[in-house]
This record gives sequence, structure tokens and C-alpha cells, in this order.
Amino acid sequence: MSDTLYAEKCVKLLEESEIRFAGIVDKDGKLVSGGFKEGLVPYEGDETKLQSFFDFVSKASIRKEFDESLGPINYLAARRDKAVLVSFPFPITQILLLISAEPSVNIESLAKKVVEIFTDVN
Repeated sequence: MSDTLYAEKCVKLLEESEIRFAGIVDKDGKLVSGGFKEGLVPYEGDETKLQSFFDFVSKASIRKEFDESLGPINYLAARRDKAVLVSFPFPITQILLLISAEPSVNIESLAKKVVEIFTDVN
């Protein structure tokens, strides 16, 4: 999948009312595509905190020690008072989709939407 296609998928995710941020992060924890919803004012320090989250999640998502017994990671979610942070690893390409959403988001519904958008070839 090209960077342009990733950018289009992130824009599609940002159309969801509860999503604040959708971005693709490489194995080094660097944002390569996507970002905050247009017109959204990030919480103070969001961008710095998201970079720390990128680093943490990229390290956690590439760990394989439980893959054989439990299966690979489908997604990691952290529910905070002000936001829900969810990461979806793409092991073959060694990238992650990171999403920040409103605390009211249904994580399972969000996961289904991500699968729908990222498996749609159009």
C-alpha cells in the first residue's frame, strides 16, 4: 500500500465523528501519513504525548513472544479520561495505524471500521 493510499485511508477514518487523530507510524515511531482532524485543536501537549505513545506502541506491537500461544496482536487500546488511543499493527509492512478518539467511542466498532476501510481496495 502506498503512502498516498495510507493518507486516503486516514482521511476516511477522520470522517468518523469520534476520531480525533489517525496516522500511520513506521517501525522507528515516526509519523509517515495522516494526522489530526482538520480544524481540531489538539489537547495541550497532544503532539508530544502522541510521539511518546508512537514509540511505546511500536515497541509493544512488534513483540512476538505470545504470538505462538495467543496469536498475533490485532490491536492495542488504552482508555484515558480524555481520549481512547488504539493501535493496529500491520506486521508485514512493519507499520502501525494509530488512532486517538473521544472517550465515548466503542472500541470494537472502531476496530471493525478500521478493518473495513483498510481492506477496501477502492
